[in-house]
Amino acid sequence: MVEIMVAAPASGSGKTVLACALLAALEKQGRSPCAFKCGPDYIDPMFHRSVLDVESHNLDLFLADEAMVRKLYARYCTGRGAAVIEAAMGFYDGLGGSTDRASAWHIAETLEVPVLLALRPKGCSLTLAAQVNGLTAFRQPSRIAGLFLCDCSSMLAKSLTPMLERETGLPVLGYLPHMEEAVLESRHLGLCTAGEIAGLAGRLKAVARTLEQTMDWEKFFFLYGGRASRQSAEIQMPPFSVPIAVARDEAFCFIYAETLDALRAAGAKLLFFSPMRDAGLPEEACGLYLPGGYPELYAPQLAKNLDMRNAVKHAAANGIPITAECGGFLYLGQTLQGGDGKMYPMSGILPGDSVRKDRLVRFGYAELTAKNDSLLFRRGEAIPVHEFHYWDSSENGGDFTARKPLTGRSWQCGFASERLYAGFPHIYFAGRPELAERFVQAAKRYGEEDQHDAVSYSQGRRCSHTS
Repeated sequence: MVEIMVAAPASGSGKTVLACALLAALEKQGRSPCAFKCGPDYIDPMFHRSVLDVESHNLDLFLADEAMVRKLYARYCTGRGAAVIEAAMGFYDGLGGSTDRASAWHIAETLEVPVLLALRPKGCSLTLAAQVNGLTAFRQPSRIAGLFLCDCSSMLAKSLTPMLERETGLPVLGYLPHMEEAVLESRHLGLCTAGEIAGLAGRLKAVARTLEQTMDWEKFFFLYGGRASRQSAEIQMPPFSVPIAVARDEAFCFIYAETLDALRAAGAKLLFFSPMRDAGLPEEACGLYLPGGYPELYAPQLAKNLDMRNAVKHAAANGIPITAECGGFLYLGQTLQGGDGKMYPMSGILPGDSVRKDRLVRFGYAELTAKNDSLLFRRGEAIPVHEFHYWDSSENGGDFTARKPLTGRSWQCGFASERLYAGFPHIYFAGRPELAERFVQAAKRYGEEDQHDAVSYSQGRRCSHTS
């Protein structure tokens, strides 16, 4: 089996393009690769899926412990011929930016995976070797097994390769030249989503065709191939008996594949629907999950779909269990400022008007402590979460205390009740499967009470796609 982590000294070094090109090349070779992303990022896995047309998974050592990360990695590697892990930020950049906890290196060390270090040689040459030597010496073992040059001409690669190999003792496996196809658009939360970039699959396959010619595959397979296949015990999935509606469209696209699997493992039958297009919730829904995404960019469409807003409001009034994170939380509020600066009505279930700020708000990892028992949490329970948003609400709630793990800075946030979790913090259900079980059990009780019949009042087209 091929196992490799694509890492770099810093963001902007070409990790995403290189990882995607590797996935496409390995797929073409018939190795049935799987993809992973270090950290809580939602967007890069979308790029992996656009290449492979399969799910990509997150590995995060703050949101889950080492044993769970090993378990998840083995589970999703089972039956695959290759695994490509894309690192986040700089190789050692971990919790708080001042520790290596939850860094890409921490993941590589936990999983014992060899690393390919991507270098972008802009404005330096011999200094690259000094950087590499610093990275390999900083932690032992560094797991760095090879080097790769990104956005580098053929002539420059020929010049740098012998010098880097002489000075660092590490092999240079190849290079990617500057390609227009490899320039990926960005916006305030990072890269644009895969679905928004025209011709993305074709662009990445063009990069992969170049990589096929510029990668030293003999060295590649010597360093990263021939590893024993990862095997995981087969998961005994319960019958999918509890229908839970899951918002999924352009506005609500930040969903961890592992969270969906955690809900399925707890017995959920997932019913995907579009708050932008569908006229009502799936008729049989006994629970409602509103994940994050970009509702602010689609505020006019969400506001225009009055039937859906009324359906969600009516379902909430009838006590359907709801989990709403970040973008989903914005959708439950009174109004939302769109990307055009105008205010648009939302579902009106929670108080508060949401507007854009000029910087990231409460960015990063935190620990969420519940003040009382509720839908997902028990009093005093502390759950790892993360936040990443430029929008903020005038009413963020106060049913939890959020605290930064290193600085201790804290704030009050979130709305919670027997039937509700709503707030900016994102929850990684795979790291705490008991939360998924509580949500599904609450939805089951709701269904047994026949309360969900009230959801069916909406008229018009419905979404019935299940997974």
